[in-house]
Amino acid sequence: MNARPPVAALLALLLSACAQQAELTRTAPETILPETPTHWQHAPESVAAHDALPEWWRQYQHEGLNRTVDAVLHANSRLTRAALQVQAAALRAETARADLLPTASGSLNARTERALDSSDASSQRSYGSNLGISWELDLWGKLRAQRDMAEWELDASRADHNAVYASLATETIRQYWQLAALNQRVATGERSLEYARNTAELAETQHRAGALSGLDFARAQRSVQTQEAALVALRQQRTEAQHALAQLLDQPPGADLSTFESDTLPKGVETNLSIPADLPADVLARRPDLTASRLRLQATLRNVDIVRLSFLPAINLTGALGTGSAALAEILSNPVAALGLGLSLPFLNFGELQRKPAIAENEFRQAVTQYRQDLLGALSEVENALSALATQREAIARQSELLRLAQQIESQSEVRYRAGASRLQDWLDAQENRRQAELSLLDARLALLQQQATLFQSLGAVLPEPETPAPDAAH
Repeated sequence: MNARPPVAALLALLLSACAQQAELTRTAPETILPETPTHWQHAPESVAAHDALPEWWRQYQHEGLNRTVDAVLHANSRLTRAALQVQAAALRAETARADLLPTASGSLNARTERALDSSDASSQRSYGSNLGISWELDLWGKLRAQRDMAEWELDASRADHNAVYASLATETIRQYWQLAALNQRVATGERSLEYARNTAELAETQHRAGALSGLDFARAQRSVQTQEAALVALRQQRTEAQHALAQLLDQPPGADLSTFESDTLPKGVETNLSIPADLPADVLARRPDLTASRLRLQATLRNVDIVRLSFLPAINLTGALGTGSAALAEILSNPVAALGLGLSLPFLNFGELQRKPAIAENEFRQAVTQYRQDLLGALSEVENALSALATQREAIARQSELLRLAQQIESQSEVRYRAGASRLQDWLDAQENRRQAELSLLDARLALLQQQATLFQSLGAVLPEPETPAPDAAH
């Protein structure tokens, strides 16, 4: 008779909590995301279409590039760290799933009793064991919400791992081309320097014969010194680029990179890579960084529910079975008293009931704003890369024509000088113009290769799912 009033009060409190939860749920924030455009302003019009872009850099058919990218993706420690973060998220998700299941506990004990007031030295030993089971009734879905958040964070960590994978591949490709361009620059500088030295030797011979003034001879020598200084600077840049590539390969500076270097950039870079035509903007959905951002946005929204649900009562049931005491008989004779019924009523704190959900909603709206910015930033990255590709193709065409003209002018200037029809300075100027035209064309080709890498990364190019290394594989 005395147990009924507390039960009635408990039911009244539960009904009140449900009403408050229903009121809070009606004000849950909505996810409002920006729409993506249906096409790209600078998209190519007539190139081969593809459904996917797997390991797009293999289209270059450049064995050195493929070998270098494969080596970096196998050796770089950033991937190992990302894999460890995935494993940590997986353990947290496993813990959240386990919270929905009953938890068992057990113990064993032994006791020895000896009578102190008797001359009898005999003793008695008794043994016992205890088995307990406890679990939390997920009446309001809080534990399920926490499990969902952990699962989304696990998926986001996997997306982070893929983002590191794609970023490393792109960084390696850009560094590989940078080093190849520097190797080609050094080779071009060495040829130009040899040409300038030959010109200076000719000028010296003419100067000794009285056919050339001291001023023109000094200009020829200055050209040699200028190119020697430029070559020294180029070699230093190449050394730094080699060290950067060695770092990507997890190798020390000065390591032998002969198998991971190219002497020149590939020819026909403006046409040897196929970019999909009519690529829809929703292709960005596969970008790993946006995928991770979206999943964490979902988790932030779910956290709003968790904060609200934390104000509802949590009911814990515990049961114990003992073989070394009268616990079993007690449970059978009075199960209500033996089974602990715990009830907490945090929703009675009305101030916290208002503030904490408001904080969670504010964090969610911040996450929505950030995701919108990330998405719009991704759209801008793609549009900029497409525009830059078109610009660089035009630049290559113009620089190729400029080099052809510079070579023609240099050749005619040499003929005119040897015939005595022009000054040495005209020929030296023509040599320098030709050298600069060669370097400008090389820069334009390198820029195009770099922009191609940027474009495919910004598109979230489909990559093979990388294997997650074991924790002991850390470098």
